[in-house]
Amino acid sequence: MVSAGADGRRPGCALVTGGSRGIGAATAATLAAEGWPVGIVCRDSAAEAGRVAEAIAGDGGEANVIVADIADPATPDRIFAELEDRWGSVAVLVNNAGITADGLAPRMTDERWSSVLSTNLSGAFRMTRRALGPMMRARWGRVVNVGSIVGRRANPGQANYAAAKAGLEAMARTVAAEVGRRGITVNTVAPGLIATRLTENGVGAGLAEAIPARRPGTPQEVAACIGFLASERASYVNGTTITVDGGLTA
Repeated sequence: MVSAGADGRRPGCALVTGGSRGIGAATAATLAAEGWPVGIVCRDSAAEAGRVAEAIAGDGGEANVIVADIADPATPDRIFAELEDRWGSVAVLVNNAGITADGLAPRMTDERWSSVLSTNLSGAFRMTRRALGPMMRARWGRVVNVGSIVGRRANPGQANYAAAKAGLEAMARTVAAEVGRRGITVNTVAPGLIATRLTENGVGAGLAEAIPARRPGTPQEVAACIGFLASERASYVNGTTITVDGGLTA
């Protein structure tokens, strides 16, 4: 069994998909502050991811940017090989990458449905599958999926996105039951309305009034929950979902 260091952290690194901005960028910074070297995966925003990595380095941390599309089945092996070569293993995986392709169900095309499921659900599954082997050998690991309250609360026009996010929760529960005896936890964080680029563009307009907190959340507030689930402190939290929505779905 791999021993923790004096700070309680295990050897290896953390990997955050969709880590160039918003929740992903905040998560990368949070994990780096906890002492993890961080692999930041992005599909088409390398410049932004580079700035996240530079900020981490400026604070004394380590980060590496990998440009990759997790919808590609060949991607996980390439990402993990690069990080394993640099830092030995991936001990924490945060499946944050996601896209939207909204449309009402009667008019939603197969392409819109498939593109969202391929990235948001199938991509996360393949990344998780690739992570589990080394984690099982180390008898320690953390997988955190970034879901959404849309997985449990109807949002017209997002049948594909809702299906993917609900699937992430179900996948986490099942995998948690499969690998929990090996010291691995698999959980989901389900954000509500969060102040990101999407909300700046009008997504969720008017929704803040329905939130008991009367405001959107911040990426850092979601990242704080992810950081907890990635830590030793959450060793007995497994197969569950933590909702971060200011009380919207209470």
